[in-house]
Amino acid sequence: MPPKQKENEPKDYERSENLEAAESRIGQIQEEMLVLDQEARGEALDEDAQETWDELEAELKFREGEHKALERSERLRESRERWSSTRFSPKQDPFGEDPRTLSGRAVYDRSMAVVDSSEGGRHLEPAQKERVQKLLRTQTGDTDGELVGQLLLATENPHYRSAFQKIAASTAPVFSPEESRAIERVGLIKRAMSVGSPGGGGFAVPVLIDPTIILTQQGSENDILRLARVETITNDTWKGLSTAGVSWQFSAEAAATTDNSPTMTQPEVPTHRADGFIPFSIEIGMDWPGFAEQMSMLLASGYDELLAEKLTTGSGNGQPTGLVTALDAVTNPANIEIASTSVLQASDIYGLWDALPQKYRRRMTTAWLSSTNIQNTIRQLGTTDPNFTINLTEEAIPRMFGREYPMNDYMSDFVAGTSTAPLLVVGDFKNYLVAQRAGMQVEFLPMLFDVTNNRPTGQRGWFAWARIGADVINDHGFRLLVDRSV
Repeated sequence: MPPKQKENEPKDYERSENLEAAESRIGQIQEEMLVLDQEARGEALDEDAQETWDELEAELKFREGEHKALERSERLRESRERWSSTRFSPKQDPFGEDPRTLSGRAVYDRSMAVVDSSEGGRHLEPAQKERVQKLLRTQTGDTDGELVGQLLLATENPHYRSAFQKIAASTAPVFSPEESRAIERVGLIKRAMSVGSPGGGGFAVPVLIDPTIILTQQGSENDILRLARVETITNDTWKGLSTAGVSWQFSAEAAATTDNSPTMTQPEVPTHRADGFIPFSIEIGMDWPGFAEQMSMLLASGYDELLAEKLTTGSGNGQPTGLVTALDAVTNPANIEIASTSVLQASDIYGLWDALPQKYRRRMTTAWLSSTNIQNTIRQLGTTDPNFTINLTEEAIPRMFGREYPMNDYMSDFVAGTSTAPLLVVGDFKNYLVAQRAGMQVEFLPMLFDVTNNRPTGQRGWFAWARIGADVINDHGFRLLVDRSV
């Protein structure tokens, strides 16, 4: 029986509404404080502004405490719900039945029991667990969370995990009947998800070490991935709906309204195969959490670095369309040229910020992006303009005009001579979408040989592949500053 609700305890929907209201108000306060700071332009606030600032600061502290308490209450409620619906006896464990025969609710409950268990999800960070939970709840035309849950239960089954470890540790693995059945079951679910090609070989990576599922924006050093809108899908193409916005106006009493129909687009983001060869030389023990932690890091490291490059400058031809590539090709809104060739001035930065529509400037997901070379050039503007000194000398990730400003050295530096290189991006990064196809596959190579003498090196290797795509889905949410050609 689920825990009985107390007489005066808020209902579930009331908790959610209170949490959303607190988040909304915190955002409003931060925006109001940002406006006050920008209007002061580095100078001290006047008396009225300072009084307003103090009131906002006091309310912000109160609201943040309220939000923290509501979040804790929500986590406790969800934990109690899962506990009450997933209390398995030794004979009724999460893997006791074929996941394809379970109801959607049972798939979710048992999957979360595995994620929360001391063995299955011990190596996961809280953000990774939250990502898996959100994915399991998703049901859209692009993402079937129930299929992901079925794959999780099949690949995290102890028999499949032991088979997976044997493949990594042995040149000639011998599977038990239970392991063979587990491998076959995973193959059937892969076929239902159209993961890989029939007869194409390869083993599905257990879900809780699969970077296409558990690699979160928070856990990535790739700033575009961290800031962008990331969707994990169970088909090969993300399909959406986008608009630059709806126009409103005031009209006279009883007067006919005008047609303000927005221009709607239906962007599609196809996924492309990314593959990598991963040599490794490690002792594989029987402790699954230790094995999972090591394999998770191996699979994610090179994959994350590849995405850092391609999400910046990818061509879109057999690979994701990079943010800079997509914006550099846009004619509406047109790119903004600096005033003087290869000479960056404060007026160029102000002009770029002003060109970005206000509704995108004030969002907390808005950020700047450039190479280290360009950021260092902007820092030097602080000798004459305090805005660039105050913002860009802070520790951790720098900020400019109250917005985050990470560095990305896949972007262009100043180039001598004629150039129209893209230098600086600003915008709401939720208008750049990254679509990851759930499910990484691996082929195991039992022995690697030296390329010069063909002798064994004592290493093994994995050939791994996954599908991912990306593109800008709303050009108006960004502005790009480019160099001026001579």
